[in-house]
Amino acid sequence: SIDIIVDRAGYEIQWGCLVWVPAVYTFHSRFTVQNPSGLSFGMALAIFILSMAGVLLNYAADRERDVFRASKGKCLVWGSKPRYITAKYTIVNRETGKASEKTSLLLASGFWGMARHFQYFFELTAAYSWCILANPAQNGLLVMFYAVFLTLLLVDRAKRDTEKCRLKYGKYYEEYCDLVPYKIVPGIF
Repeated sequence: SIDIIVDRAGYEIQWGCLVWVPAVYTFHSRFTVQNPSGLSFGMALAIFILSMAGVLLNYAADRERDVFRASKGKCLVWGSKPRYITAKYTIVNRETGKASEKTSLLLASGFWGMARHFQYFFELTAAYSWCILANPAQNGLLVMFYAVFLTLLLVDRAKRDTEKCRLKYGKYYEEYCDLVPYKIVPGIF
């Protein structure tokens, strides 16, 4: 993930994975064990189905990009040839100092043509659904902490990714941003 690539596996990442994630990402569920939501079975089922749709669409978006990369763009995305930018960039070998040119394909079709991180929208759909299952109207807004935290995290991650890609790909990333102007939510952000 971008967190490991940028931040490396130091104390903060390890503490986060061992303490923060298990405590925060499950808080709403643990809270509901002691404080029932009061939602009807039908309402709870509808919210749960929405959350599972978020999970499945997140997987589908990631899979779409993986297939595109594995086939080097020689595939169909939503039944059509994909639009993409062929981005060239240079890397320098730290040991030898030798520069070499690399190429990446930036997908601008399917989910990835709607927003540069549209999979985050699906991840947030699942997170908000899970928190809403704890019924914040009855049990207070604290049960929404995970979803709000994840929103802040993913918005920041999208910003950092944009900065990293602008530095790495330069004009090619600007072309990509022209094709896919939104970061997470099409038409909004």
